Amino acid sequence: MKVGFIGIGNMGWPMASHIVKAGHQVLVHDADAKRCAEFARTVGGRAAGSLPEFAEVEYVVTMLPTGAIVREVLLGKAGVAPHLKPGTLVIDMSSSEPGGTRALSGELCGAKVVLLDAPVSGAVPRALSGTLTIMLGGDDAAAVERAKPLLLCMGNRVFETGGLGTGHAMKALNNFVAAACYSAAAEALLIGARFGLDAHRMLDIINVSTGRNFNTEVVMKEHVVDRKFATGFSLGLLAKDVKIAADLAREVKFDAPLTRLVSERYSMAREQLGATRDNSEAILSWDNPLPT
Repeated sequence: MKVGFIGIGNMGWPMASHIVKAGHQVLVHDADAKRCAEFARTVGGRAAGSLPEFAEVEYVVTMLPTGAIVREVLLGKAGVAPHLKPGTLVIDMSSSEPGGTRALSGELCGAKVVLLDAPVSGAVPRALSGTLTIMLGGDDAAAVERAKPLLLCMGNRVFETGGLGTGHAMKALNNFVAAACYSAAAEALLIGARFGLDAHRMLDIINVSTGRNFNTEVVMKEHVVDRKFATGFSLGLLAKDVKIAADLAREVKFDAPLTRLVSERYSMAREQLGATRDNSEAILSWDNPLPT
């Protein structure tokens, strides 16, 4: 396969690496040209020197921070879409807004390319091991099947979620559930600490009881109580994903108070701590006394 991979960040680098290791031709592109050159030197593939080089590829994978950036990279003044040959398959693996993905597909029709959304779960550790869970949405059944062999270079499970945009919706809703579980665990630990409970002992008990979840088993245990804070996923990106879930609830006219509250809590943490901080640090912005 001839693959153009756009976005060689913490997730994109190992994901693109697995495509190279699988024996495919990979053309990498990133806002940081030096990073692309380093990827080509150390991993393989080729750094894109100019946008017309994308006319060679059969697939374009985007792994970027936001849907707005995906749109700019594809359709902006220096966008790659005008250089793609008809029939090219564009797979957005970023965490983008579902409605924006559907709108983007319509705008790409003029370039005669097909758009799929295929966001991932598993963070950096599973990107490194090639065991990401991938949520695949698309309106073109043939394109969905065509995408699977490429996606399986990067993940070990591909779930079809339905029409275009449903992959991005599923990713946002999954991350909302994860963020809600983190929020509950954080509040429990903070309340317990003020009452005199030991955080390690609390987690030992929760993790063999009904409160057990990924955050209590991994995030709190490995990153929070010992102040490691190194999950590899930024606070700003998680806040963005939870807001997408809250916006989706409003879009479908569903009253979702917990979704709104978790979104507000993460927005507050992002504003207080900064978007680049690790998402596991959110607890630091919530450890405050009640106002008097």
